[in-house]
Parts: sequence; structure tokens; C-alpha cells
Amino acid sequence: MAARSLWAVRRLVQRLLASSAASEGRGWLHPFSTATQRTAGEDCSSEDPPDDLGPSLAERDLKLKAVKLEKEVQDLTMRYQRAVADGENIRRRTQRCVEDAKIFGIQSFCKDLVEVADILEKTTEYISEETEPGDQKLTLEKIFRGLSLLEAKLKSVFAKHGLEKMTPIGDKYDPHEHELICHVPAGVGVQPGTVALVRQDGYKLHGRTIRLAQVEVAVESQRRL
Repeated sequence: MAARSLWAVRRLVQRLLASSAASEGRGWLHPFSTATQRTAGEDCSSEDPPDDLGPSLAERDLKLKAVKLEKEVQDLTMRYQRAVADGENIRRRTQRCVEDAKIFGIQSFCKDLVEVADILEKTTEYISEETEPGDQKLTLEKIFRGLSLLEAKLKSVFAKHGLEKMTPIGDKYDPHEHELICHVPAGVGVQPGTVALVRQDGYKLHGRTIRLAQVEVAVESQRRL
């Protein structure tokens, strides 16, 4: 079997050689000749693209997308840094405004109080200069006039700045506005649980209690403490 196969191969080679010789005699190039192989190689080199022509279209697209994303990241980073800087500047300005408000918030109130101090000082000077020794009546009259003027000015300043004195007598006891000092028996016309007497005035600033009024609250006689 192997001998027959070898014989068949030899016959095929002989036929190919014979055919090649005949082709060369007629001026043709056999397809398996060296010239033919060289020409075929040259044709292939001219038709097929070389392997080192550069990156493919997909690679170029990826590079372009990467460059675009990098630019976007840089832009967003710069925007973020500017936003952080602006926020820090706003925080500092706000803090400075709050500190200024704490320091100078009562500037107008203090300016009005200075006028009260001026009245008190002038009254004191007037009494000490013009009062004759031993004239107590005249002295008391001057003091009274000076104190009356001082009180009127203080009330004007308080009203101007929203400072109001509470008058809780007869009102129901409120722990948010009143400080209980003691209980007293409810008298005629005084309801139990209401304010009967004010020991110290309370004040509100624009409706907010800034000092509780010290009060005595009326109760039934058996509940007196």
C-alpha cells in the first residue's frame, strides 16, 4: 500500500516537471516557478496592508474619548476648586458680619442711652451748683424734676428700641414670663392663680421675654406657703 502511494507521488512530480518544462519552452512561467513566486509575493505586498500602519480606528476613537474625558475632568476640577474658594470667602464674610453685628448691634441703643446719661449728669451738676445749703425742699424739687425727666427719656428710648415693661398684676401666672417669689392669700377682687403683687418688673424685647417679672401669686388661704 505504501509502495503504491510512493509510486503515485513520483508520477505526480514527474508530470509537474514535464508541464513546467513545456511551459518554459513556450515562454510561460509556471505557477510554481521562482519568478512566479516572486511576482506573486510582490503582488501580495502591494495589495495587503502592512502590519505597522498604525492604530486601528477603534483605538483612535478610544484615544479621542480619553482626551475628551480628561479635559472634562480638568474643567470640573477647576469649577469645584472655584466653588470651594467662593464658599470659603462667603463663610468668612458671613462670620465677619455676625461678629460685627454682635459688637455693633446695640450701637443705636447705646447712643440713646448716652443722652440719658447726659440728663443725669446735668441734673446732678444743676443741683450741686444752685442749691443753697439747708434748703432741702428746693433740693428735693430739683431732684424730682431731674428724675422725672430722666424717667421720661428712658421710656422713650425703651419704646424706640422695642423694649417693653410688663405689667402683669391681675394676669394669670405664667412661668414663661413670671418668677414666683411666694404665694399670698387671695383678697377681694383677686382671683386665685393670678399675680397679686410685682416685686421686680419684667421686660420684653420685641415680644420676647428678656427678664422675668418677680411676682407674688394669689391663692386660697389654706394653700398659702
